[in-house]
Amino acid sequence: MAKASDIKNGNILRFNGELVTVEEFIHRTPGNLRAFYQAKMRNVKTGKLVEYRFRVDEEVEICRVETNDFQYLYEDGDHLVIMDNNTFEQYNVPKFLFGEGIKFIKEGTNVIVAFESEEPIMAQLPSNVELEITYTEPAVKGNTSTNALKYATVETGVEIRVPMFINQGDKVKVDTRTGDYIERVK
Repeated sequence: MAKASDIKNGNILRFNGELVTVEEFIHRTPGNLRAFYQAKMRNVKTGKLVEYRFRVDEEVEICRVETNDFQYLYEDGDHLVIMDNNTFEQYNVPKFLFGEGIKFIKEGTNVIVAFESEEPIMAQLPSNVELEITYTEPAVKGNTSTNALKYATVETGVEIRVPMFINQGDKVKVDTRTGDYIERVK
C-alpha cells in the first residue's frame, strides 16, 4: 500500500473496488486547516468522473499496469483476438474497450492494450488508418470546384464522407476518433 502523497497524474488506482485513472492531483493547504490532496479520477470501465479528497497519510492501492503493442488478428463475438508482437501469445479483449473507432480497424492493425493482472483494462486504436474505397458514386464533371462531399464505403464496410475527386479503388486516410476523411494516400 502506498500513501496518498505517492500518487501522480496518470496513475491507475483501485478506488472503492473499481479501477480509476488519476487525471488531476493537487496538494491543497487551506489557511489554518490540515493539508489534503484533491483528486479528479476517471473510472476505467464506465468513463465516469469521480472527485475525492485524500488525507495526506491515507493509504491507497496503486495498480501495476502493463501497456504493450499488439496486433489485431480477428473478431470473435464480443471480443477481438490480439497477439503480442514479441511472445506471439493471443488474448481476447472486449470490443467496448476500443470505443466507436473499432469499425475502422482491419486485420493486422497494431493497437495498444493495457493489462492489470492479466485483465485488459484499456485499449487504444491508432489515430488514423489507411483504407481502400470499395464503392462510391462517380463524380459529376464540374461539381468538383466546391467543397462538396459524397458518401463512400471503405473496405471495413463503413460509410464515410469524402471529397468528389475520390474514386473507387483509391486509398484514403481516415481519423478513427471522428470517422472523418483526412487525405488521399498515393
